[in-house]
Amino acid sequence: MRLAGARVLVTGASSGIGAATALELSARGARLVLSGRDEEALAGVAARTGGEALPADLSDGTVDRGADLAVRAGRVDVLVACAGEGWSGPLARMSGGTAERVIAVNLTAHLQLTRLLLPGMIERGRGHLVYVASIAGVVGVREEAVYAATKAGLLAFAESLRYELPAVGVTAVVPGVVDTSFFARRGRPYTRRRPAPVPPERVARAIAVAVERGRAEVYVPAWLRLPARLHGAAPGVFRVLARRFGRP
Repeated sequence: MRLAGARVLVTGASSGIGAATALELSARGARLVLSGRDEEALAGVAARTGGEALPADLSDGTVDRGADLAVRAGRVDVLVACAGEGWSGPLARMSGGTAERVIAVNLTAHLQLTRLLLPGMIERGRGHLVYVASIAGVVGVREEAVYAATKAGLLAFAESLRYELPAVGVTAVVPGVVDTSFFARRGRPYTRRRPAPVPPERVARAIAVAVERGRAEVYVPAWLRLPARLHGAAPGVFRVLARRFGRP
């Protein structure tokens, strides 16, 4: 799908992968509608890209908020679902409110937003849906059970939509560790030397190329396909290696 002239809604556009994606798509000629909860930062991204800023907290009344955002966005040719919320720690210590927020932002809001935007894409016979998941949703991560579950849900959602929507492209993006403020916000910084974090601009370029070339699945960096495939083919072996080399 050509990005030049396409109207693209990017959620989570005020920072991180979302902001980098907005800049990348703007450089390719897309007309942007930008959603995020940090109004000041979002306004800055909108000013740099010429996009339209639509501040929204997707954890606040998910169905109504998604409907409001869909109405304000108007016609959307491409949805790039970048908004995300993290939390790290033992599940038994996670509050119910925090769990609800992570599920709402990462999964429920984007399911609802897709449901609301999809009729227009089907009627026009074209469109593209992009979901930024995580390697955590493929292999699971210790002490990030709810986050991993939401990202696994996004992957299953994307896979199911591919069978349902022959005229609409669907891409799942699976990043590893990305150099953003996500880790600070989740309550535990990333301290491992390896794998080294990749810049968000790298993920943004992968998103743009995936839309233009109609790719169903993209791993960033590409070598993440190896642990993903090992987990699928030999889960027992993967678990042994994860316990041995994973974070204590």
